[in-house]
Amino acid sequence: MKLTLGLAHFVWLCTPLQGATPVDRQSRIRSVARMGLRRVQLAVAFAALIAGCAQPARETAPVAAPAAQQVPKDFPADTYARAAAQGQPVYRVDPAASLVSITVRRSGSLARLGHDHIVASHDAQGYVAQEAGRADLYVPLDTLAVDEPALRAEAGLDTQPTETDIAGTRANMLDKVLQTQQFPFAQIHVSGLARASTGVRLNVAITLHGVTRSFEIPAQMTTGRDALSVAGALEFNQSDFGIQPFSILGGAIQVQDRLSLRFSIRARSVDSQALVVPGKLS
Repeated sequence: MKLTLGLAHFVWLCTPLQGATPVDRQSRIRSVARMGLRRVQLAVAFAALIAGCAQPARETAPVAAPAAQQVPKDFPADTYARAAAQGQPVYRVDPAASLVSITVRRSGSLARLGHDHIVASHDAQGYVAQEAGRADLYVPLDTLAVDEPALRAEAGLDTQPTETDIAGTRANMLDKVLQTQQFPFAQIHVSGLARASTGVRLNVAITLHGVTRSFEIPAQMTTGRDALSVAGALEFNQSDFGIQPFSILGGAIQVQDRLSLRFSIRARSVDSQALVVPGKLS
C-alpha cells in the first residue's frame, strides 16, 4: 500500500542515524523527497490519527470506574412506588433484555483513515407506568460499550478497528466528549403516547450532558400479561446537547454531528413490595 510505504519512510526519516555524515543525511532526505509530497502528507496524517484517536492524550487522567452513585439524584422512583401501591400496573426495565445502540459516523477530507463506530448500552434502567402513559429511564454512561463485533456486523460497518483503536475511542468518548465524571447519566422521560396506524408515538424528553431536548418518536410497543416491550429509532445532533463532536487535524478527520440511535426496551411487571424505597431500585 502507498500509505504503508509512506509511513515506513516517515519513521525511517525520523530515526537518528548513528555516525551519519552531512552527505548521509542529505541522501536520506532526497530519498524521502522522491516518495512524493502526497505520501508524506498521508503518513503524517496517519500518525496524527493514531495519536488522536487510538490513544488517549498522555496528560489525561484514566477514565474513572463507574460512579458510586448508581441512580440519578432526581430519579422519580417514588412516583412508581405510589402507582404500584395504588394497584396500577408498573413495569421495571430488564437491562439484560434491553439494548440502546448509537451509530457514530466519520467525516472530513481524510475520513477514509478513520472508522465508524457502534456505541451500546446493555444497562438501561427504569420504570414504566403504562396506564399513566409515563416512563422514566436512565443509562449509566460509564458502562457504555464500543464496537462489539456482533453489533458492528449487524450495522454492516466496512472497516475493523483494532483493540487499541477501540480502547482509545472509548476513553476519548467518556472523558473528552461525554465528560462522564460531570454528567454520569443519560436520562429519558416519556410523558405520553399516542396510538398511530403503525404503532405508537412517544413524547420523550432526553437529558444528556446537562441539556434536555424533546422528541416525538415513532415506536412499536407490545404488552403482555407480565411484560412490555418497545422498540424504535431516532436521529439527533450531538451539538443540540452542547457536545462538541471529536475532531483532529483541523477537521480533516472528525465525527459527524448527526447520530443514529436505536432502542429495544423490555420491562417486566413488579409489585409495590419491589418499590418501597423512594429513589432506589430494588
